[in-house]
Amino acid sequence: MGADRELRAALVREIAEGGALADPAWRRAFEEVPRHLFVPYYFADGLWRRERLWSEDPDPERRRRWLEGVYTDQPLAIRVRDGELVSSSSQPSLMARMLDELDVRDGNAVLEIGAGSGYNAALLAHRLGDSLVTTVDLDPEITESARGHLEAAGYAPAVVTGDGARGCPAQAPFDRIIATCTLPSVPRAWLAQCRPGARILAPLSTGLIVLEVQDTEYAQGRFLDTPAYFVPLRGGGGDEPPLRSGGLPPSVLENGLFRFLLTLTAGSLDPVEAFSLWEREERPARERYGVTVSGGHEWAWLDDPEGPYAWPLVPPASRLPAVRPGGS
Repeated sequence: MGADRELRAALVREIAEGGALADPAWRRAFEEVPRHLFVPYYFADGLWRRERLWSEDPDPERRRRWLEGVYTDQPLAIRVRDGELVSSSSQPSLMARMLDELDVRDGNAVLEIGAGSGYNAALLAHRLGDSLVTTVDLDPEITESARGHLEAAGYAPAVVTGDGARGCPAQAPFDRIIATCTLPSVPRAWLAQCRPGARILAPLSTGLIVLEVQDTEYAQGRFLDTPAYFVPLRGGGGDEPPLRSGGLPPSVLENGLFRFLLTLTAGSLDPVEAFSLWEREERPARERYGVTVSGGHEWAWLDDPEGPYAWPLVPPASRLPAVRPGGS
């Protein structure tokens, strides 16, 4: 067994021991899709600067560190522009948890928002087949790179350059949509491109929302209990408003569950109101929150979508109108 296979097998065991990959089909995908082909280089945080590790480094020690890093359960920065992280390969255990929660069935058509390295699209293609997987990204450099990685690994899902907030009407309808970038709200175009009964899984605030789609106008669901931090969606659906401190102490603002509420209610509650609610409701965990999309409205809620605690999710002013399947 080569070094990459040994490291991959060890990573899969670690992920499985953490509670993911209960579905044998997903376990096989993680065992058989070589992550190192999708991250031929990445940026590791060094003591003074980001260090670039890559597969073709002439130094065998640095090549060893590159390969071991690829098969460590950690996210990898794969594209940095002007000091800002533009694209990453997500933490494998989180990817496994998200794919488990996506609850795919044989024959499901899946749209991925955020192509990244192409690794997640390869896992989906391994599970479902190339023809049922579409991945879309706004950045043509990212889609070109992902397409090359997928080809090198032997996969050929549809890789589309476009605004993820618009979905991909040319490939619709979909049974599942999974996003690997953070959203401020749910793009209406996605619902319009889903079959009834479809599932949407996406990072929202600092959590993961799972929505069950009833029809092109209605979807509802709750957050998972796990935190999730992704690069924001760029294009018509991106750019969350900056958080305000409201004079609250750093110890409060640094609490992950409070920051989740603060981000979720940005534009609706000021920080002091959010903190009062959070304390009054005994610091609720993420899974007590949910989201409803109905007609032209979206709102987040605590415990009950019709209860007293609900806040509108206001799309950015640049939000594009819904694009129906078959539209241009």
